[in-house]
Amino acid sequence: MTEMTMSPSVDVSTDAHANLAMAQTYVPVNPGDLAFLAADVGGTHARLGLIATAAKGGRPQILAYRTYRCSDHPHLEDIVRCFCEELDVQPRKLVLACAGYMHAGSVINKNLAWRVMPQAMKEALGLDSVTFLNDLEALAYAVGHVASHHATMLKAPMVSAPENGPIVVVGPGTGLGAAVWFPGAPSRVMTTEAGHTQLAARVGIEQQVLAQLAQADTHVCYETVLSGPGLHRLYTALCAIRDRYPSLGEPAAITSAALAGNDDVAREALTLFCGWLASFSADLAMLYGATGGIYLAGGFLSSMVDFMRQSSFVERFLDKGVMRPFLQKVPIRVMDHDRHGVIGAASWHLDHCVDVGAMRESEREVRSLGLNFER
Repeated sequence: MTEMTMSPSVDVSTDAHANLAMAQTYVPVNPGDLAFLAADVGGTHARLGLIATAAKGGRPQILAYRTYRCSDHPHLEDIVRCFCEELDVQPRKLVLACAGYMHAGSVINKNLAWRVMPQAMKEALGLDSVTFLNDLEALAYAVGHVASHHATMLKAPMVSAPENGPIVVVGPGTGLGAAVWFPGAPSRVMTTEAGHTQLAARVGIEQQVLAQLAQADTHVCYETVLSGPGLHRLYTALCAIRDRYPSLGEPAAITSAALAGNDDVAREALTLFCGWLASFSADLAMLYGATGGIYLAGGFLSSMVDFMRQSSFVERFLDKGVMRPFLQKVPIRVMDHDRHGVIGAASWHLDHCVDVGAMRESEREVRSLGLNFER
């Protein structure tokens, strides 16, 4: 399945929703120097964008964008080929954001549909370069280019404080990732494997759930519960504790049932999810001094903002003893723009890999095509 958007130069600094809603005609370009590819690859979907070359540190501008279902393709190279063939373009560079880390030339991530090897991709696709970024690293780079009104405020600062400090991005999806954005010129991003830190349970039902989960693995980490598969594990564990048959087989079904209020175990599972997500986010805020805020990024989180507000999420976030006054200053937002991974990967490329001379020539070519290319 492919979802397609083709739009001349979507400037992410303007109203994203208005831009993405406009149906416009794609103008074929010669991408040799003019454009590069940015991809955001997860366990379920791969999102690709054709990005206009811009000034170092400039705003990413999306010329074309498509979403592919990973299970429909034998490998990632096939998705990239499909994208280029369908648009009739031949870019020379690809910056690839996906969950995991590099080891011995391969991206290590148990949730990916196939083995991803950037050097092998470069050779198979005939590209000049394929650069790997952690997916949360890419999301963190996007924070500097996407206005705060493109995210939903979950908790405003209770105490006035400047929002110019570090920002922590937390991404529960197929797995759980976290990265930290540090302001500066240029900004910096630090990736983490915080999702694999040991899960901390409070006395009561959380300890009972942890005991259930520990039967399968002695190391129960936050990713075990704070992810799509993790929500299903929570639900299954609660069904065992409550002596209920686990009739809901998919995370989406559990979320829907919880939000509709027609399954009390699903609702309890989502409530536990919110509590652990709040506690995990607060720990990272304290660890990195995230006065700039917490950004929660995950496809299904946008659908449950009201549920999170009605749950104990905020109180659980603040419930860190003497650190409550600090955490009261930290805003929490939910990122609801599904292009953030591509935007962030493109932003990294523009910060680190842009040839200024090629950029100027590209800008002239873009203007000659009538595309709205702004600094």
